[in-house]
Amino acid sequence: MFSAVVQSDQVSLFSSTGSNQLQLFSIHCDESLPSDAFIGLLNDRSSEPQPEGTVTLVSPHSSQPGFLLDQTVLHVQSPSLPNTYIQCPAQYGTELGLKHSWIHVQVRNMSREWSFEVGIADRVGRKGIIRFSTFQKQPRLKVPADSNGLPLLHLPFSFPSDSTQLTAWSTVNLHLPTFFPHFTNTNLIEHASDSIEDDFLHAHVLSPAGQYSHVCYIKIYSTCRLRRVWFSDGGPGQKLPWEFELYARE
Repeated sequence: MFSAVVQSDQVSLFSSTGSNQLQLFSIHCDESLPSDAFIGLLNDRSSEPQPEGTVTLVSPHSSQPGFLLDQTVLHVQSPSLPNTYIQCPAQYGTELGLKHSWIHVQVRNMSREWSFEVGIADRVGRKGIIRFSTFQKQPRLKVPADSNGLPLLHLPFSFPSDSTQLTAWSTVNLHLPTFFPHFTNTNLIEHASDSIEDDFLHAHVLSPAGQYSHVCYIKIYSTCRLRRVWFSDGGPGQKLPWEFELYARE
């Protein structure tokens, strides 16, 4: 998707305040939960417009005026987390090809379970999945039984407390190459096969372990509110355009 183009220092994949916000994403909403599952754009302060039909919006965990953004954001909710998400690239089998080592996600804590994952590859071509979840208690590595699957590194994630925040929003900054050594940490393995030795072997042979190459995809699950997703070379210390910054409502 981006592998054949010149990539700038910062690449924005999603902005809720732009036009055609989900142009690069596919949307997956659990159709079996018409009253609970919803993905749509609304104002963070007013939660308007309300979704059509019988959907009841999950309320944000804080009603303090200073914690709200008077901006359009993407609301993603469902009690069935695995079946409600957005994904980029939209087409399966296509890779993002972004070589930036940092991912940044501006997200609001809705006091519900939330998860997001990034598909990554090393320079040898070995691929893996890094998933971050608020409900995950300990780091775990699930290795595939054969070469048809991808190793999954599942890590705990927690939001900062409100007492340390100017808004209820957070900018998650993650340096993806930092997580590569965990793919070969046999202490994290959640054994999927009958042979522990086979799991150890698959972890070393199939998992990304060399130098970081690129991002294959990103998937963001329910439940959250989302403002922006971008990649960068310089990390959180890099100077950002003013529209990337978070500003609470006065």
